[in-house]
Amino acid sequence: MRQTIPLALLFFFISCCSTAQEQVVPESTDTIPPAKITLLFVGDLMQHKAQLDAARTDKGTYDYSPCFSLVKEQISGADIAIGNLEVPIGGKPYSGYPAFCAPDEYLYAIKEAGFNVLLTANNHCLDRGKKGLERTILMLDSLRIPYTGTYRNEEKRRQRYPLLIHKNGFRIALLNYTYDTNGVKPSSPNIVNYIDKKIMLQDIDTARTWQPDVIIACMHWGNEYQSLPSREQRQLADWLLEQGVTHIIGSHPHVIQPMELRTDSITGAQHAVVYSLGNFISNMSKVNTDGGLIFTLELEKDTTTSTSPQVRVQRCGYNFVWTARPNFTKEKNYVLYPTDSTSISKLPEAARNHLNIFVKNSRKLLHQHNIGIKENKK
Repeated sequence: MRQTIPLALLFFFISCCSTAQEQVVPESTDTIPPAKITLLFVGDLMQHKAQLDAARTDKGTYDYSPCFSLVKEQISGADIAIGNLEVPIGGKPYSGYPAFCAPDEYLYAIKEAGFNVLLTANNHCLDRGKKGLERTILMLDSLRIPYTGTYRNEEKRRQRYPLLIHKNGFRIALLNYTYDTNGVKPSSPNIVNYIDKKIMLQDIDTARTWQPDVIIACMHWGNEYQSLPSREQRQLADWLLEQGVTHIIGSHPHVIQPMELRTDSITGAQHAVVYSLGNFISNMSKVNTDGGLIFTLELEKDTTTSTSPQVRVQRCGYNFVWTARPNFTKEKNYVLYPTDSTSISKLPEAARNHLNIFVKNSRKLLHQHNIGIKENKK
């Protein structure tokens, strides 16, 4: 069904199965669509018990507004902002590790921060079983947040996967898979996207029939707390690119891993491969787990020179973000700090010391192992 939507809103199209009639929200015919789009990716949006306790108000509700206050401008400034929702929105009782469940207010705050798309295929998506998976989907739908990775049933998956996003004249196909769900299997008829080459190849082929400008695979993979990608990650990245995926964004290890901008020797096309963005927000305190990356990917295409314009990477880069925990700041809530923010000077010395350790370790790792991708500078 065609819908009339105010031009100030994002235009998203959640895809139907390849045999169904394609539903497209038409863009304005008054102006030429922009030839650029900026995609923003962050890692794991987690919710440990200490975060629940910190966000709880005297009225028994939850307030997460301070958490994203310093990153909201950057997130909302992107054309598309994508995060990994690594916690079910499963209803009471709420809980932290090992079986996560966050209140609805957490999802409200994530949307308010500017996130447009959330990934749901990860090892914690079944922490509250069938109820948690289905209620998470219900909440995402009620807030009109497009998502990808988990589904009520096979029919819903056929209708909605791969996720096809329309924005700024671009068509972006988004894939999402997880290595496991902590040994818990989805209850019938629920579907979780697992890393399975046979299924992934079918999904890539489906995506290609829609002729997207790019296909992006968001992978929940790798080994926890390992700062270098495993052999399996590298081999799977190679395979995905060989099958037609354009860019790969990874999560799960809870630490940052290196990234590469590969150039195809025949076509000259460039492919961003980010092995792990690390944590975005969490209560983790183990070395290198208290921060992560905001990765930005700017794409460009010249719509005036060809009936099938070539999309290219105009720019890609990253900046660090660090989670300030109340035990360091003496504030009530957790706050995400971009590590180049002037607000850092207001942090207590103990907090600044931990932030500086995270940044020093992360810069050393990425300077040594990154290929073709550098830190964004103000």
